[in-house]
Formats: sequence, C-alpha cells, structure tokens
Amino acid sequence: MKLNRLVGVFTLLMQNGKMTAPELAERFEVSRRTIQRDIEDLCMAGIPIVTTQGGDGGISLAEGFHLDSRLLNAEELQNVLTGLKGLGSISDAQKINRLIRKLSPADENHTGRDDLVIDLASHYKSSLSEKIALLREALTQKHLVSFDYYSSSGKSVRRVEPYLITYKWAGWYVLGFCLEAQDFRLFKLNRLWNLQISEECFSPRPVPESKMGQTFEDRYQVTLLFEPSAQYLLIEEYGPSSYTVEADGRLKATISYDNAEYILSWILSFGDRVKVLSPSEMVEKHCEAARKILLAYEHDK
Repeated sequence: MKLNRLVGVFTLLMQNGKMTAPELAERFEVSRRTIQRDIEDLCMAGIPIVTTQGGDGGISLAEGFHLDSRLLNAEELQNVLTGLKGLGSISDAQKINRLIRKLSPADENHTGRDDLVIDLASHYKSSLSEKIALLREALTQKHLVSFDYYSSSGKSVRRVEPYLITYKWAGWYVLGFCLEAQDFRLFKLNRLWNLQISEECFSPRPVPESKMGQTFEDRYQVTLLFEPSAQYLLIEEYGPSSYTVEADGRLKATISYDNAEYILSWILSFGDRVKVLSPSEMVEKHCEAARKILLAYEHDK
C-alpha cells in the first residue's frame, strides 16, 4: 500500500509541478505527517524533491529533473486510466475508483475529455459485477465454486476450480477445471447462475497454455444467400470481405463455424432475408426450424 502511495505522490508531482502537504494528504486519505515521511522516503530513494515555505510554498521536484523514459508519460497514463475505467464498468469495487482519482490529474483539462471509452458491462450489470467479485474472491483464496449452468444440453450443476476470468467473443467467461467433466472448460457468465463459493479449497493444477488462450476452431462451413437489406448485419459480424455480390444484387457468403446451434440461431435472426444454399444438412435444419415456427402459430388458430 505504501509503495503504491509513493508512486502516486511522485506521479502527481510530475503532473502538477507543485502541491502542498495538505493537498497530498487529502488526495491519499492519510495524515500530513505520513506525507512528510513519504517525501523523506522519496528523497532517500534519490528523487530530488524541494519543499518551500510561505504563501506560494509547497512540495515539488527539483528544477531540471527529467522523467525517466521508462515511466509513464501523459499518453501512457491516459491509457492506464481508460483501462481502469473500463474495469470499473463491471466492478462495484471502490478501490478502482479511488485509484482512478489518485492517478487522475488535478486539472481535468490536462488530458482532455476521454476520446476512448471502454464499457464492458452488459444488460445484467449488477449480477455480472457480483459474479466477477465472487469468482475473484474464490480464485484468490483457492476455493471451489458451484453454480447452475444452462447450455444446449439443458441445466446442469457444476463444481469448478476457477483459474481465470476473461472477456472474449463479446462476453465474460471463467476458465476453470470442471470436476464433473474432469477437464478445463470455459463457462459463459451470463449462462451461469446461483453461484456459490464452497468452503472446500483446492490445490492449483497447471493450466495448459492452449487453455489459457482457448478459442473455438471453425470446423464447418455454410453457404448463404442474403437480401441486400441484410448487408449491414453481415458486415457487422464478418466484415465487408465476407461476401460477393451476385448479378441480382443478393449477397453470397460462405461462413465458417464450430457451433451448429449458434450459427443456426444467427441465420434464423435474418428471417426471410436469407436462404441456406449448402450443406444439405443445414438446409434441412433451417427448413425444420421454419416449419416448427409456423406450426406454433397454427396451433393458436
């Protein structure tokens, strides 16, 4: 904690030029005497600090002192603050906000208004923040967690050793060793409910490098024909180079996928603006899904 405060004091002096002991004490929520000891420690570490008395007095770095290029410049500090604010969007922890206030320049115009905002929250922000907080606690203390998990196979109860919380594929996941499957698995937090920390601890096992950066390998392909009105949605998901324009203006695309359930639900989201060309198995699945939808409405007649 003291080391963090020393770095913070040094950073503020670099940013503001001169500050008073009361200002620093208020900023770091400590006594003036603590700030004075911090200044003494910084001087002993070789940082040239000058204190002056009087109405225009204060604490500053010695004139001519240059910041080592390995330390943060203004742009780098702004990037750190942007990342912290992004983390704050899914966390209710007051520690993050306090750290942002400590590192933020006193002059709000010093770095200007944020031109890059990272919001990692979702529609379920409150429950998401709670899940991440519980998982971090369990991960730190090496406690097992249990939860209800919902997938295409239905609801299941899992007991997991948590190892990593990650944001990827536009969603939050926890990487853990599932005791039921006896293997490492990625669990999507929005499908994970009734999360509880067990009193049972676990001994960490080595996590394979391949699991730390786990991705899904696309093993299948589907060829689709889209109406021109669906162009922006196709671009949003796969980019402008994902299709060719046919003579009649329709868009032909071949999409790679691994999860058949996901790709079918994505195709269905286009309604009558898409037609499956191949493979024949996906054509039949698309038609069967359409028949079931129609049948559901016919039962209401």
